[in-house]
This record gives sequence, structure tokens and C-alpha cells, in this order.
Amino acid sequence: MMRGMLEFTLIGWIVVLLCAALIGFSKTGMPGAGILVVPLLATAMDSKESVGFLLPILCMADIMAVIYWRRHADWPKLLKLLPWALAGLVIGYFCHKQVFVEGRQGVLSLVIGLVVLGLIGLTTWRNSRRGQEVKIPTNWYFAALMGLLAGTTTMLANAAGPVMVIYFLAMKLDKEHFLGTGAWYFWMLNLIKIPFMVDLGMINSTSVTTNLVTLPFIAAGGVLGILLVHRLNDKIFTRVVTVLAVAAAVALVVKGLL
Repeated sequence: MMRGMLEFTLIGWIVVLLCAALIGFSKTGMPGAGILVVPLLATAMDSKESVGFLLPILCMADIMAVIYWRRHADWPKLLKLLPWALAGLVIGYFCHKQVFVEGRQGVLSLVIGLVVLGLIGLTTWRNSRRGQEVKIPTNWYFAALMGLLAGTTTMLANAAGPVMVIYFLAMKLDKEHFLGTGAWYFWMLNLIKIPFMVDLGMINSTSVTTNLVTLPFIAAGGVLGILLVHRLNDKIFTRVVTVLAVAAAVALVVKGLL
């Protein structure tokens, strides 16, 4: 094994590389497909270590997604969300040590999962009541709530994906703008998170060196995501990402209860 790298068993390496491919796949083509990453990675390293380890992998996958979908961002909707998401990052940073020191990861997962399930249920009920004429939420407090929630959860547990799925679906973004706006959002937020994670001791030279080994697998997953998403129309895409968001939320709830 190369010096200066994290040590894994053979099974551990298979899990890590599979997680890298799933992240690439979810970033470029199927948001929410990475729901298996957190439970899978927990079999190779502890939960606190995995949060920092995942961040550079997410950033590398974000770069690929931004390059491919860069022209499809809905900047007005993104800029409305960003200030609140940045505030959420700060909240998450100050909460981080307290959460892990007192062993409250399970409570955090449970709360995030229940909130996301509630938002999904509310969105589904709202759409079924008003049909196709449902209005896009324009109230400032909707962007504020989603931004704060996404920023806080992404800092604490890299778990903002299901939250952003709900926001983008509520904004009625088509497939391309969904992926393009999400690519820019996560790339910017994840880059900003890096100094915080370094300060918390969750990213170091050893973990980053290990992250670089995963790059080919991120790229392979990203290519597969692009190939698949072009075969899906907007209606099927919306249904799939909604199901994946529900699955991610349920997984968080289960994790919190165990």
C-alpha cells in the first residue's frame, strides 16, 4: 500500500471505490442514487471519519457535473437559495463538535429523515390537490427554510441531497436545469466546506491522497450517469428522483432509530 494513504482491507477498498462510482453517477445523472454511500462507507470507516473523507470525492464529482451541465443552471433560483445555505453551513460548523462529542449522530439522522419525509409528503399532497396548475413557491421564507436546512445538513452529514431534490422539484425545474443548478450549488457549497472540515480535523493529507485513487471510478460513474439520464424524459426523471429522495430519507430515519 502506498505510504501516506488510509488503510483498508480488500473489501474496504471495494466499498470505497464503489461509493466513488455511485457519487459520480448521482452527480451527473441521477440525484439521490448515492443513498447507499453513507451506509456502505460505514462498513469501511467510522461515521465521523467518513464525512470528511467523502467531501473531496464529492468535490471531484461536482467538477465533472459542472463541466457537463454548466450551461443549464437557473441562476435566479440558485442565488435566492445561496445566502441561506451559507448561513446553514456556519450553523452546522458550530454544531458539529457538539453533535459528535455527545454521540448524537443517530438523533441528527432521525431528524433530517423525518423533516425530508414531511417535505416530500407536503409537496406530493400539494401537487395532487392543485394538479398541474400548482404555483411555484416564491415566498422568501421557503428559500430560507430550504437553504438553512440544506446548508446545515450538508455540513453535519453530507446529507443535503434529499433536501435539494424537494427544492428543485418545487421550483419545477426540468431535467437539465435540475442537474445544472444542482451541479453549481453543490460544487460551490462543497468547496466552501473544505476549510471548515480541515479545521475540524476531518480532512488531512492522508485522506486527500486516498481520495485521489478514487478519481477514475468517479469518472466512470459520471459517464454512466450521463448516458442514463439522456434516456429518461422529464416525467420519469421526476418520479425516479422523488423515489430516491424518499428512500434516502427512510434510510436516515432507520439509521437514527438503530
